[in-house]
Amino acid sequence: MKPEESATTGADLLVKALIDEEVEVVFGYPGGAVLPIYDSLFKQNRLRHVLVRHEQAAVHAAEGYARSTGKVGVVLVTSGPGATNAVTGLTDALMDSIPIVCLTGQVPTHLIGNDAFQEADTTGITRPCTKHNYLVKAVGNLARTVHEAFYVARSGRPGPVVIDLPKDVLMNKHEYEAPNKPVQHKSYRPQVKPDPTKIEQAIEIIAAAKRPVFYTGGGVVNSGPKASKLLTQLVHLTGYPITNTLMGLGAFPASDKQFLGMLGMHGTYEANLAMYNCDVLINIGARFDDRITGKLAEFSPNSKKIHIDIDPSSINKNVRVDLPIVGDAAHALEEMIRIWKARQLKADHKALKAWWAEIDKWRARNCLAYKQDQETIKPQYALERLYHHIKGLDHYITTEVGQHQMWAAQFLKFEEPNRWMTSGGLGTMGYGFPAAIGVQIAHPEALVVDVAGEASIMMNIQELSTVAQYRLPVKIFILNNQYMGMVRQWQELLHGGRYSESYMEALPDFIRLAEAFGAVGLRTGNPAELDGVIEEMIKIKKPVIVDVLVDKAENCFPMIPSGAAHYDMLLGPNDRAAKPVSEEGMVLV
Repeated sequence: MKPEESATTGADLLVKALIDEEVEVVFGYPGGAVLPIYDSLFKQNRLRHVLVRHEQAAVHAAEGYARSTGKVGVVLVTSGPGATNAVTGLTDALMDSIPIVCLTGQVPTHLIGNDAFQEADTTGITRPCTKHNYLVKAVGNLARTVHEAFYVARSGRPGPVVIDLPKDVLMNKHEYEAPNKPVQHKSYRPQVKPDPTKIEQAIEIIAAAKRPVFYTGGGVVNSGPKASKLLTQLVHLTGYPITNTLMGLGAFPASDKQFLGMLGMHGTYEANLAMYNCDVLINIGARFDDRITGKLAEFSPNSKKIHIDIDPSSINKNVRVDLPIVGDAAHALEEMIRIWKARQLKADHKALKAWWAEIDKWRARNCLAYKQDQETIKPQYALERLYHHIKGLDHYITTEVGQHQMWAAQFLKFEEPNRWMTSGGLGTMGYGFPAAIGVQIAHPEALVVDVAGEASIMMNIQELSTVAQYRLPVKIFILNNQYMGMVRQWQELLHGGRYSESYMEALPDFIRLAEAFGAVGLRTGNPAELDGVIEEMIKIKKPVIVDVLVDKAENCFPMIPSGAAHYDMLLGPNDRAAKPVSEEGMVLV
């Protein structure tokens, strides 16, 4: 066979490279610049393509797929507006460390810079919102670029990678050679194994602690299921309390007695006060973001801080730590357990008993308590009942962003990782529904529920067409208070009750909207009917929108006002005073 006869188009070459990367599904939307790729997809049966209705939704769907499987999510969009519409999703994936490879179309190379039809400087636009990006200028570089992009996306701290593909590169011909070994980036070699000496130092500090707390984040989830199992083992070995960030929920079983709940702005009283009062803080896979730390000068002021993270740029970025350790969470935890066992270490039993007694006093405040009457559904009650019905089922939860998101984090319990998909760092309204589509594609037999607000769900409501086309039985569980709830809450508490543009005055009839797309719509505002509606939602093997009419004025507590200290929590609508502090610096109940 002549060399030119064995050559293939860039588009065919791209598809072969994706198959060699064991890609199963691509989320995308076609356009002129990427039609050669769509033609190549048409000619094969190995890759599945899911047609979304908006490019932002394509990235969020890929995020849901990636987060729930641990695999790299793949997105395909056209040039110009196709690429710019993907920017929100790419930024979301960057903030939350989600591995994505986004293939963007581009005008032919000879037209780049000429303001051609549907041209945009995609690499320039996406540079700040991706882990790395590429502009492929020659078909001979295409295959290696694809394989390298997957390596970058999944290695170290995961993140989104863009490959910008001029149309002529997709149409030119070149031979494809499958890599005989994993392709790596020539200079990107993240440190996976931690420094053993520093792990030994960490264990010495941890063993000597009097008031310790583990603070763990999404990095444990990203490290894989093994990391969560190792974390659970280490926490049980020590007997120490543990709290998770929003992105870390599920990294440690929520039902475990050592779990203090989520910490941060809407975290539990006991988690936040444990963070403030601890003498040793063990951070594994979290980045000390502002929603966790609150007032930096008052953040865990009397503690020795250990920070284990695979991303060296996250260490000492926001909070100075006493012992920085660069490495993958699973490797670090494995080594910590080995040393703890080898040295036959034991916690200071007397000090730990006193520490747990203090924590139990904070727990006794029951900071998530609420009052449910027979007239109006409280959003907390709606989620408690939802959890009651789904906890024994194979289920995954996604959320939009707002009050409902925080209530979901508080009242839905996650026993294992990769079951909770939410937008943490960027706080992207419209994330949850397309993310649920990605999760459902990855887990077709599972129950997938998007916990939504009536405002957030409108951001990507057009994806009802996607679930209709692919017959995806995604459930949308709307907590409908007719407000942008979190905006209204801040306006009430911090802006004198001036509810500027936060009332959702023209909402659709969600039942009729569901029916228009071939889905099922259910609605209730009666607490006595709620269980029956949830049971019906679960039984229906079609997409369902449940419109739960909840208390319009309910606020999400606990709450730490932005920039306040952990001890300055609002536990309810009448709570305004800072908590008293003892001479030793301990917050008193």
